[in-house]
Amino acid sequence: MDTRYIKNSRLRRASAVKKGLAGGASALLAVAGTGFYLSQRILHIAKKAEESITERETTAGRFDASVYKQLPKEEVWVTSTDGTRLKSVFITPYPGKPYVIFCHGVTEHKINSVKYMNLFLKRGFNAVIFDHRRHGESEGTVTSYGHFEKEDLKAVVDELLRRAGPDARFGIHGESMGAVTLLLYAGTVEDKASFYVADCPFSDFREQVRHQIKRELGFSPPFFMTIAEWAVWLRGRYKLAELSPLEAVESIQKPVLFIHSKEDDFILPNMTEALFQAKSGPKQLFMAENGGHAQSYNQNPDDYERALDQFLSEFNLYA
Repeated sequence: MDTRYIKNSRLRRASAVKKGLAGGASALLAVAGTGFYLSQRILHIAKKAEESITERETTAGRFDASVYKQLPKEEVWVTSTDGTRLKSVFITPYPGKPYVIFCHGVTEHKINSVKYMNLFLKRGFNAVIFDHRRHGESEGTVTSYGHFEKEDLKAVVDELLRRAGPDARFGIHGESMGAVTLLLYAGTVEDKASFYVADCPFSDFREQVRHQIKRELGFSPPFFMTIAEWAVWLRGRYKLAELSPLEAVESIQKPVLFIHSKEDDFILPNMTEALFQAKSGPKQLFMAENGGHAQSYNQNPDDYERALDQFLSEFNLYA
């Protein structure tokens, strides 16, 4: 056989191998890059400037710094199970009365909870507001949309019961990620609160991520979710599949008030409707007519208060 033919064949095979390796490396780099981008968006979601949140709430008349300053309160550092310290404020205008703990949404901080706190202060409750991990003044390096936050919430509950006594009554109110956090806490950790108010939660985080990808790209390739799940697990050490309030809510025995705006296109209102259907036992549903995501109270304040009063009255939950 012609040695030149053999040599050329070997060169062609070597070239094909190199091209295959280069193509494989490029594919791996593309997958790694996609995974890093998606997990970065999830784990390190861009937060709003802290000052802008306070300014927004002040301008809208939902936060009055002078009134807030006069409230009897104590700033407390609460340590979660993994050592993360959470900046909390215990507000006690009514010693001996029940409390409500408030969980804010992703990218926000505890001042965003003040408008909800005021509703319950007006109804004779004490309050606890706090910054979720990686938000506000709290420590923490990643956001986990309820996975680690549910344990943080338990730490806040434990501190409340240590201060107010093991038989102290309390409810929990949450907005968006905060609503998810309280549902996961109540359904998978402990159902200790007297009641829960879940304002605009998602029902399943994987479905929520798919929805957001489709909103941004116009389509949602299935392999994106697989890449995102592995990247989040490797970098953040939690599984997206575990973020399922729809499963958790089935175990909640205490009353839950579900709230969502009909116009919300960020977290779709049918997610709250599904949660409401899955919850057995005492529950109520308020679908606000106006407003986008996390705007049910801002755009429908009177209706929001009526829904809250109906819920508290129906299940004898007033302070």
